[in-house]
Amino acid sequence: MKLIAFVLIVLLIVALNHYYGWSDIFSGDDWYGNLQQMVKTNFLQAALIYIVVMVIASVVLAVPGVTFAIIAGAIFGPWWGTLLCVLSATLGAIAAFLVGRFFLQDSLRDQIVKNRYINRLLFDKSTKNEMMVLMITRLVPLFPYNLQNFAYGITDISLGKYSLGTFVFMIPGVAMYTVGTYALTGASNKLLYIGLTAAIVVAVMVLSKTLRKKYVPEEEASDE
Repeated sequence: MKLIAFVLIVLLIVALNHYYGWSDIFSGDDWYGNLQQMVKTNFLQAALIYIVVMVIASVVLAVPGVTFAIIAGAIFGPWWGTLLCVLSATLGAIAAFLVGRFFLQDSLRDQIVKNRYINRLLFDKSTKNEMMVLMITRLVPLFPYNLQNFAYGITDISLGKYSLGTFVFMIPGVAMYTVGTYALTGASNKLLYIGLTAAIVVAVMVLSKTLRKKYVPEEEASDE
């Protein structure tokens, strides 16, 4: 089953590349300029390329999501960049979730239960509801983002709730980078976007600190 899924993904990538000629865009040194030009001439194709590349890179190659948030802000601007990055990250998170749920149950569980904090946060059935746990893990940097996507696959959370929570709770962190990048690279009113970035950063830091203080005991946090 794993082999079949892998082959299907490869065939999909090959078919899309053959139809759109994506390899030509990335083969030269000016791939960034090529994408910028494509945004002006064919926005939908540029967005599709970004989404496909980000999903594959985040799931298969474990490339940090912040890299693509910065690229999105520079190429697509603050608003489209935020939307496309959050959408792509959510699709990548869903893919990792499904892989964890259907293919890596045993191997993931053996690794995750070794971490006392992750094990308690994701598998404790007591007080916290699932959306609260999602908000904590998306807004507080407690453990690697890619790992938590796979880890959620072996919890009892539904795919729908996981997808919605992931999309919503990733918006602040993504916007912090996309708006900030746009402020430095393309904004005509830099002071406005720098101020907006600062406001988002402060809001994210305050919320993250509040959640960490409330839900992460100091002794457990020091163990990580």
